[in-house]
Amino acid sequence: MKVKICGAQTVEAAKAIEDAGADMIGFLFAESKRRVTAEQAEEIAAVLAPGIKKVGVFVNAAKEEIDRTVKRVGLDYVQLHGDEDAAFAESIDAKIIKVFPNDSSHTFKEMFQFPADFILIDSGTKNARGGTGQTFDWSNLDDENIEKDRLILAGGLNQDNVEAAYSEVGPYAIDLSSGAETEGVKDPEKIEAVMQKIKGVVNDGENIQAAR
Repeated sequence: MKVKICGAQTVEAAKAIEDAGADMIGFLFAESKRRVTAEQAEEIAAVLAPGIKKVGVFVNAAKEEIDRTVKRVGLDYVQLHGDEDAAFAESIDAKIIKVFPNDSSHTFKEMFQFPADFILIDSGTKNARGGTGQTFDWSNLDDENIEKDRLILAGGLNQDNVEAAYSEVGPYAIDLSSGAETEGVKDPEKIEAVMQKIKGVVNDGENIQAAR
C-alpha cells in the first residue's frame, strides 16, 4: 500500500516524510492553513530525491496557474480538489488525482469513469471539500464499481487506524495530513510511526509495502 503525506510546508517536514519512506508528498496551493506558494514548493522540492512523487493540490485553479506550477515545482501529479470536469483534467500535462467527497453527489461508477490516474475519496462536509481530519464509514466502499488499484483513501487516517484501512478497504494508497501532525505541524515521530505501522502490516505472509 502506498502512502501520500500531504501539507508539507518546510524542508524539514519534507525530508522527514521522504526519510520515513512515503511514496508521495503533497503541496497545497489552495486556501488552507497548510498552503504554500509555488516558490516555497520549488525550494522544498529541490532537496527531494526523484523517487518520491510530488503532488500539487489545487481547487478550481486556472489551467495557466496549474501549468506554471507543474513546470516550476516539477510536479508529478496534479490533485484536482474542486469542480474541475473531465475536459479540464485531460488538458493538464501531468498525471491526475481527482478528489470526490464520500457523499451522494456522485456514484462510485461516475467517480471511476473520470479520466484520472487515481480517484481519492475523502470525508467532505458542507463547509469543506476535504482535509477535515475526520473518518467516514468505510463499509460503503465495498462496491463493485470501485477500482481498488486506482483508489486513494483519505479522511482522519493516522497510526491507529491505517492497518484497519488496509484490511477493511484495501486501497492502492492512503493520504494523510493531520494524522502526521502535532498541533498543526508535521511531526517526524508521527510520520515515522505511521510508516512503521504500514510496513508492519502483513498480507498473505508478505509485507504490503513491498507487495504493492
